[in-house]
Amino acid sequence: MLLATPEYIILLGAVLLFISIVSGKTGYRFGVPSLLLFLLVGILFGSEGFGIQFNSFKQAQFIGMLALSIILFSGGMDTKIKDIKPIFVQGLLLSTLGVVLTALFTGLFAFAITKYYPGYLHLSLMGCFLLASVMSSTDSASVFSILRTKNLNLTQNVRPMLELESGSNDPMAYMLTIMFIQLITSSALGVNLIVFNFFFQLFLGALFGALIGYAAVFIMNKINLDYSALYAVLLLSLVLFVFSFTTLIKGNGYLAVYVAGLVVGNEKMAYKKSVVTFFDSLTWLFQIVMFLTLGLLVNPSELLSIMWVSLAIVLFMIIFARPLSVFLCLAPFKKVSREAKIFVSWVGLRGAVPIIFATYPFVAGVPHAKEIFNIVFFITIISLVVQGTSVPYVAKLLGLTSVEEDKKTFALDLPEDIGITAEFKVGEDFIKKYPKAKNLVFKEAISVVMIKRGNSFIVPLPSTDFELGDKVLLLSSKETYLQEAFNTLGIEKYRINKD
Repeated sequence: MLLATPEYIILLGAVLLFISIVSGKTGYRFGVPSLLLFLLVGILFGSEGFGIQFNSFKQAQFIGMLALSIILFSGGMDTKIKDIKPIFVQGLLLSTLGVVLTALFTGLFAFAITKYYPGYLHLSLMGCFLLASVMSSTDSASVFSILRTKNLNLTQNVRPMLELESGSNDPMAYMLTIMFIQLITSSALGVNLIVFNFFFQLFLGALFGALIGYAAVFIMNKINLDYSALYAVLLLSLVLFVFSFTTLIKGNGYLAVYVAGLVVGNEKMAYKKSVVTFFDSLTWLFQIVMFLTLGLLVNPSELLSIMWVSLAIVLFMIIFARPLSVFLCLAPFKKVSREAKIFVSWVGLRGAVPIIFATYPFVAGVPHAKEIFNIVFFITIISLVVQGTSVPYVAKLLGLTSVEEDKKTFALDLPEDIGITAEFKVGEDFIKKYPKAKNLVFKEAISVVMIKRGNSFIVPLPSTDFELGDKVLLLSSKETYLQEAFNTLGIEKYRINKD
């Protein structure tokens, strides 16, 4: 009876959240992705660990859908259109054609294993393509988490390319998964109709995502709420609405929330800073809950029977399928270096999204759905261990990281209508030209707000001397004013704080 009480469930949930966060902090020091540790905590407390019984694929699917809605919206909101403009076509190709090619190559390889080694896997050709489709996308939660927690300052626009791809490729993998489920379970359904539905759902997802995104910005700016904290809650309701409404009208809800987030994140909106902070916290919460749930769902003993075939497939994906897809998609773009292509290939991380998509065949009653789920789960663990832990090392090995990491020094957040801040580090040449704060004279309205010297912060006076190594914070009403000022001052390395 104790297990059924609400108090016990709340206590257990609190303990799991606490352990996940602490283990994530510990793992970060050793370069282990936090998301992998969340997954392992779920396994540890599951039916074959401490004995929490959870075996509902439908409930796991529901939690995953809810979590993905938040994660994709937050990812879209953090993506700046001007950052992705130079690599928009490349990212779009990776998130569409790249997903299809990855599914195609992996599906054929899985079928070859089935044909020549029938004892390993009992899947038809369509079943193999379904398995490959489930795993075909780069996981947005994993990519966003690893790139942002590692504070990697990547060159050649690699980071926006990866974030655009991972944030926008889940809809394509979802559509492929649903298409092959329909082909397997509904033989009477014509292929032409399935293909039509495929593109129609993408169209509806993009359309309603954009429309509701702009509507959300309008509502947030025009409505006058008594409490500022309610603005974030209001936006959350609109996020859940865009996903559920688009899905109910047979559109792609995952694409809709990402597009809506992209619109909201690139428009001026009331209380935007606090809203972004709210969604960042919510995203981490749902990532933890999602990975814990999926960890509880799996039975580790069942992974032994599919271990070798899973190893074969994941090695093929890492070494052949993903790199071949990336190089084919990026072949027309001569400015994308070979090193950048190799790195993009390596960051083809699998995570919670493939595992969630692997619940769809089970719920739909597809033959061997349990085998598909276990294979996908095993591959996700290997991907996070091998690829996830080595992302910073590979980036440095390929020469794609700048000498100095682009970290924010001043934890000062201002509303967009007040102004924008930028910071730079004082060097010897700068001190020779501008020894005191009063020597800094700008054409436009720019103020020297603060200086960080060691661990101390100084509000400068006109007579304040600059010292070597000082971090200086500037404030202006426009980003262009700051850029012009840095050009005039001869400062090449600076950071404009947009987040």
